[in-house]
Amino acid sequence: MPPRPAGLPLRLRRVDLSDLLLLLSHALAARASLISGSATARDQSLRITGSCTAGDDTLHNTAFRLFNGFLEGDPDLAIDLYGRTLLLHNYADDPASAAAAASKVQQAWQFLQGELPWLQTALVKTRSSPDPASRRGVLLAGSCGYAVAADSKVCEDGVWYALDLAMHQDATLYLDTRLLRGWLKANLAGKSVLNVFAYTGSLGVAALAGGAQGVVQLDLNGRFLDLARVSYALNGFPVRQENFIAGDFWTEVNRFKRRGKLFDCVLLDPPFFAVTPRGRVDLVSQSQRLINKVRPLVEDGGRLVAINNALFLSGRDYYALLQNLCGDGYLQIEELIPVPPDFTGYPETVLGAPPVDPAPFNHSTKIAVLRVKRKGR
Repeated sequence: MPPRPAGLPLRLRRVDLSDLLLLLSHALAARASLISGSATARDQSLRITGSCTAGDDTLHNTAFRLFNGFLEGDPDLAIDLYGRTLLLHNYADDPASAAAAASKVQQAWQFLQGELPWLQTALVKTRSSPDPASRRGVLLAGSCGYAVAADSKVCEDGVWYALDLAMHQDATLYLDTRLLRGWLKANLAGKSVLNVFAYTGSLGVAALAGGAQGVVQLDLNGRFLDLARVSYALNGFPVRQENFIAGDFWTEVNRFKRRGKLFDCVLLDPPFFAVTPRGRVDLVSQSQRLINKVRPLVEDGGRLVAINNALFLSGRDYYALLQNLCGDGYLQIEELIPVPPDFTGYPETVLGAPPVDPAPFNHSTKIAVLRVKRKGR
């Protein structure tokens, strides 16, 4: 395992290229079991088992974070692995530093291609670019056009998830919620599920893989739901159009309430900030409102899974908000779901600290399972 780059303080500084290559080597060593496809005791969260096979090659068809630069030494860079496709995120916060970071992106790709010779494609997302196409992703390497060269699906815990890595500025499968998908698969057999702000539906797909009775996927963007349908087809799940609702969260939740529709589990994974003519989402100041909005849709004894990824909202403050909601006796904090270590960085690779402390959660993506009691029951 390579040594820590000399002189790096606990709080991150910008790194030069020689430091970056050492940091990447260190990150690769910590993730060796994931890269090889084996599942060690530390990494049971990511298994290449079950129904996912790809001919004779059962390796290199899954997804995980290869380098979390924000915590592992270079805050301008994060690198994800989706099958044989490397997704490089240029997170530099202004055009000038983004241009400098672009050189590091190129060098990182060349280095990783040498270390992982089975890689076929590299895609770069530049967060601060004024060009929407650059924010969604530009092909850095690959012998064919993007649609042919990049992976279109990955396997996680025996479940296939469809990909379109350049559809949106975020990847179409969130890697920080992998352990939540495992929890859903293990705990929702026979249950009815509503997945609001569903995006590409991966949480609902995981619930169905675990035997959920039915899942309603709700998102404003119908293109995202189309990718959810592809995931259904990959896993042999029936596609019933009434279970895919392209509509406004506020409008559709009100419609469910008027109909008296109840679910055993509601999944609430909203964007950090969004505004529609019907309402506003703000995870810093309005998480409580969102939880209260969907709570009436949960059956007595059912669960509400609440996710908040606001970077500058501390874990202590979010947990206090949840405790306040539980004060009336109709909600109970049942479990906190952690973010996997490849996404947070491992103890031996972490060089920095987040801007605010996420404890009692282990990451700014704060995931809580709440048990619901209905009034009058």
